[in-house]
Amino acid sequence: MRLLLVEDDDHVAAALSAVLSRHGLTVVHARSGEEALQALLPDDAEPFAVVLLDLGLPDQDGFEVCGRIRRICSTPVIMVTARSDVRSRIHGLNLGADDYVVKPYDTGELLARIHAVSRRNGAAGGGGDQPVEDGAPAEPLRLGTVTVELSTRQVSVGDAVVPLTRKEFDLLALLAQRPGVVFRREQIISEVWRTSWEGTGRTLEVHIASLRAKLRMPALIETVRGVGYRLVVPGAGSRPPAS
Repeated sequence: MRLLLVEDDDHVAAALSAVLSRHGLTVVHARSGEEALQALLPDDAEPFAVVLLDLGLPDQDGFEVCGRIRRICSTPVIMVTARSDVRSRIHGLNLGADDYVVKPYDTGELLARIHAVSRRNGAAGGGGDQPVEDGAPAEPLRLGTVTVELSTRQVSVGDAVVPLTRKEFDLLALLAQRPGVVFRREQIISEVWRTSWEGTGRTLEVHIASLRAKLRMPALIETVRGVGYRLVVPGAGSRPPAS
């Protein structure tokens, strides 16, 4: 599996490349945003399974690079940064990043995230852009003013289309197909991220926050403390938390 490492510090890149190589990854190192974008242009080489993107680059901000990557390809992007605030995480995910790792990190954690995003994107033989559930109904899901088009992967509130990332759509589609039903955190992580790795829990929280902000309906996705989440159809009211 080929991985594009975008890191301007040669010492950090060399150490990380050595670790990743020992775990069977072929690492290509780019030292700047422009170098990374050139490496991602189509050629005869095996496509990259994952881009590991540091945000502190010498020529442009990593957020800008992520946005430009999304305009040219769908290769999964994992942002790696010391910026740990939720606002930065949400901004990165909104730009199309598939995951967000905060420095300092454990290499085992990083490897787990790399393999998780490559699996769910289809790099290991799956189909990352398909709806979450097989056999999903072709009819749009209507939840008050929210419409979820499973066949086209489009979400709208009223007449306005709301752009979502792949995982944001998969998460919303999962909850929307069974409104009112409480989904355990472990179940959501298993079905949307295709992994049972516990570290994905923080990513789930960030995706929930991003969905609430993008849809401008904080009450649409209800947190059931100690259990998980459920979608509450606007106007239907919420149910008592599950015991």
